[in-house]
Amino acid sequence: MTHTAHRNTTLDAHPSDLSDRYHYNVIRRAIDLIDASDVPLSLDALAHDLGMSSHHFQKTFSKWAGVSPKRYQQYLTLDTAKSLIKTQRTLVEAADASGLSSAGRLHDLFLRWEAMTPGEFARSGADLTISYGWFDTPFGEALAMATPRGLCGLAFSSETSRDEAMADLTNRWPSAMFIEAHDTVAPYVDAALGGGSANLHLIGAPFQIKVWEALLSIPSGKVTTYSDIAHAVGNPKAVRAVGTAVGRNPVSWLIPCHRVLRKSGELGGYHWGLPVKRALLAYEATQADARDDAHKQEPATIA
Repeated sequence: MTHTAHRNTTLDAHPSDLSDRYHYNVIRRAIDLIDASDVPLSLDALAHDLGMSSHHFQKTFSKWAGVSPKRYQQYLTLDTAKSLIKTQRTLVEAADASGLSSAGRLHDLFLRWEAMTPGEFARSGADLTISYGWFDTPFGEALAMATPRGLCGLAFSSETSRDEAMADLTNRWPSAMFIEAHDTVAPYVDAALGGGSANLHLIGAPFQIKVWEALLSIPSGKVTTYSDIAHAVGNPKAVRAVGTAVGRNPVSWLIPCHRVLRKSGELGGYHWGLPVKRALLAYEATQADARDDAHKQEPATIA
């Protein structure tokens, strides 16, 4: 079963330019400080609490987020999700029979993905060799796994641990053989994080694959709800089952389960930790706003 989604655009800043775990650790600490404060924090106050000079903090923050700390802070407030659900919610259209619709996109990548057949899934990965390695990403250290057909797992460990991330992914395919092979996985990770052509090998049950396919149609900077996903997969009463499938997404960030919120506007859960989900949403929102601002500033064309 092969599905292909085409999206060929240029990002303002590729995630590969931001692949320094140190930068994310600074952002993660800033999130805690912002949450603990009853009032917006100034650049000087944040820098001081982080033990950094204002200049160094501004430079580090802006390199990661692409916007100033002041602007980014607006997206990290506790009402981020409610604001997004009001202004950036998008209805998820069901994919057509030939695969992902042209509206589908994955971090503006050129994406090819292939789903495991139901029979292959039932064998729990038997006769499958999965390579793995640890990589720095814009959102902390990640465990990446791949088969010869593409990237099949991406787990963030900043809010858990290496052992927990490894156990989580390996338990999904208990009969597979896992080998540590950083150099084998690296090309898949470089393609996925560098804005190039990415191959994914989705290993899951048929219903899970259907939900993940719907997730791929949520544009970057937009959000949707669990109930919208349930409608999109043709089973509007299966909101709880959809939530379970969203939580079982093995390829974090790339299959954007972080863009699914509760209908009330609350963040809901996130398998790899809510701070990571908030950082992902805030990062994408700032990038979307930056693109919109750049578009508005383009001079009008006179025919």
